[in-house]
Amino acid sequence: MAHTKSTANPSSSSRNPPPQARRVAPGANPPSARNPPRASSAPSAQAERPAPSHANPPQATPPVAGGASIPPQDYKKLYPWATPTLLKETSSVNTMLGVLRLKKGDEPNLSFHKEHDDKMTVLPSPPDVPICADDKGSNGELFCFIHTTLFKKVKLRFPFTRFERELLTELNIAAAQLHPNSWAFVRAFQIMCAHLGLPASVDVFLFLFEAKNPGERLWVSLNGIAGRSIFSIFQQSYKDWKGKFVKVCQNDQDPTLLDGFPLYWVHKGNKDTKDSFRRPRSPDNMGELDKDLCLFWKSVADANINFPTSSIISFEFFEGQLEAHIG
Repeated sequence: MAHTKSTANPSSSSRNPPPQARRVAPGANPPSARNPPRASSAPSAQAERPAPSHANPPQATPPVAGGASIPPQDYKKLYPWATPTLLKETSSVNTMLGVLRLKKGDEPNLSFHKEHDDKMTVLPSPPDVPICADDKGSNGELFCFIHTTLFKKVKLRFPFTRFERELLTELNIAAAQLHPNSWAFVRAFQIMCAHLGLPASVDVFLFLFEAKNPGERLWVSLNGIAGRSIFSIFQQSYKDWKGKFVKVCQNDQDPTLLDGFPLYWVHKGNKDTKDSFRRPRSPDNMGELDKDLCLFWKSVADANINFPTSSIISFEFFEGQLEAHIG
């Protein structure tokens, strides 16, 4: 089962205040937006010292809080539903140096938190821990796994927006279960909405995209629905991201960081499991504002407008370039 902390009304605002609505295409006017022993003393000099042993001394098991030692984990017993492939999905980011390297490169503003990285704790993942692990093996400390590519390429930052939390909750998946290309759609949709002065609605997003059970492929993908596709794919062949994830924990500076969304991998059943994901949304079951938003985005799709997902993410904070790519 997913572990979801109670929501503390995370802020729904994006990092930049949305500008006024803009026209995207003729006849596609956006509707108005209404309505995160004690050691014994040293032996006497006269005492006979034992002969040194050349055998390898036993290795101590790393201690945890309270002085208890961490027992070896049998992950197959802990997660009997997990496939062998899933249990083998472990991380190669196993040292703090590996974590620090994430913040070094050609992007000077690379960070983990939208305000300050001191407001969260990012740790390496032990090399034998599978991505489906939860807090059973972490002394009860809450955390979530995040693929490093989401920080580096998709520009995902904590705390998650209300939209991101609600979407993960609606799909009932952990953040690490969503394919990076699909995370890019999530990011681009929010940036578009902010640029146009429109609310980002989960129901409207799931009118445009459909999630299907991944089966043996592990990761959930979001696919644009025929006739409603408005974004290009982020990367045609997304490489070099599997087996690279870190452990995100909250701290006292942002105690609600992990509130409001599933933290741990959720077993979705086999590919034929019914109702593992709900069907694409119909505007007939939405409120008036969401109905209008669906009609607006559908008119964009009908005009054969396809927005470049990669460029939208790259130019999130550059209004002029966004205007050139969005219109």
